[in-house]
Amino acid sequence: MKRSPKPFAELLAQEHVHEHLELRSPQLGFMAYHGGQLEKVTDVIARSAALASGASYYGVVQTDEDNVVHLPSKTVDPDDSPALSNFVDHVDTAVTIHGFGRKRLWHSLLLGGQNRELAAHIALHLRRRLPDYDIVDEVSALPKALAGMHPKNPVNLPASAGVQIELPATVRWNRKGRHWSDLGSAGRAPQVQALIDGLAEAAASWSR
Repeated sequence: MKRSPKPFAELLAQEHVHEHLELRSPQLGFMAYHGGQLEKVTDVIARSAALASGASYYGVVQTDEDNVVHLPSKTVDPDDSPALSNFVDHVDTAVTIHGFGRKRLWHSLLLGGQNRELAAHIALHLRRRLPDYDIVDEVSALPKALAGMHPKNPVNLPASAGVQIELPATVRWNRKGRHWSDLGSAGRAPQVQALIDGLAEAAASWSR
């Protein structure tokens, strides 16, 4: 995987990078700007949860596995993307879906971001839907690098900020087909559908 100092605008200009914006409810929106071949299945989860709940969606999908570029979240700048700027201005809260891999956290879902009330709300739904996973929503228990607290992180830019959800590979992998969920003949992994259902329920029932 390549790491690049190039700004977000240059990444979006590459032919294998595709930006998606779907504006629906202004109350909450899902994001996955490390989608496609970078943090696999994150865009599928975010868009599916948005569709199921009537929420808005913003995604960036990289389709060339040999040339994926990872930009730190704090460099994903709305000033470089009219679509992202529209999304941030449209929604009151955001939920960003990421993928990660760390030893001893293979079955942990990490709920960071500055909106801790929303994090607790989502955690309740995910614990019911995913009893085999550890849903971590206490800030003190989150690895600092995965906590999503930086003020320039896109998840914190909407008016009421949002929640950054870090997903391990185990929740995105289809064990039946031995490949990533939503690829191949085995289709969607059961735990991915359970995750989407939990996120959609949380989004649809969220109110302030």
